[in-house]
Amino acid sequence: MNLLDPTWWLTLLGAFATVGVLAIIFAETGLLLGFFLPGDSLLVAAGIFSSSSVAQGMGVTPLSLPVLLIGTPLCAVAGAQLGHFLGARFGRRLFDKPDSRLFKREHVLRAEEFFERFGPAKAVILARFVPIVRTFMNPVAGVLEMRPKRFLLWNVVGGVVWVESLILVGNLLGHQVDPKRIDAYILPGVFLIVLVSLIPIFVEVVKKRRAVPVPTGTDTPL
Repeated sequence: MNLLDPTWWLTLLGAFATVGVLAIIFAETGLLLGFFLPGDSLLVAAGIFSSSSVAQGMGVTPLSLPVLLIGTPLCAVAGAQLGHFLGARFGRRLFDKPDSRLFKREHVLRAEEFFERFGPAKAVILARFVPIVRTFMNPVAGVLEMRPKRFLLWNVVGGVVWVESLILVGNLLGHQVDPKRIDAYILPGVFLIVLVSLIPIFVEVVKKRRAVPVPTGTDTPL
């Protein structure tokens, strides 16, 4: 049993793997306790196993690519909207709980820092590509009173770009590599995709640091 292994999830779900992926994406983006679920790796793996030859070689039921391309962005957007609603409805009371194995206050603080650093629109989009942050960003945006209509707009943009890109890359990978060795490509592929997706965040951080004026000393009369 490995909750972070997407192959384990897809094997466990069997014939219901496609529906299971939709449910996991909704939970990971909409429920605070869903942060431990695989997101990026699951989407890539789902794209890979939408190739029938790969799925059969791994003993997994082939996933429906059309359902994934339509259903996963809907679930990602709906989950995030739920998180934003809960944050707006309950405020900081939503996070008023002691640290435990399933909840860490540092995750909330990290999401708040992310929100403040990049601003509402960029934060909602970029957080999609950052594990844990993407789970807590949505209720944090609600707590910090990001307007629902504005949140919905950037939530849709971020959700669609996130899920569609990872699924399509996974599907392409599934049709290009040897099905017998596909398990050796999943984690490196996910790592590379996440690394590339973090480039805009690094660029924004560098730009903001350069924009901060450097204090200069003043000459004092002798």
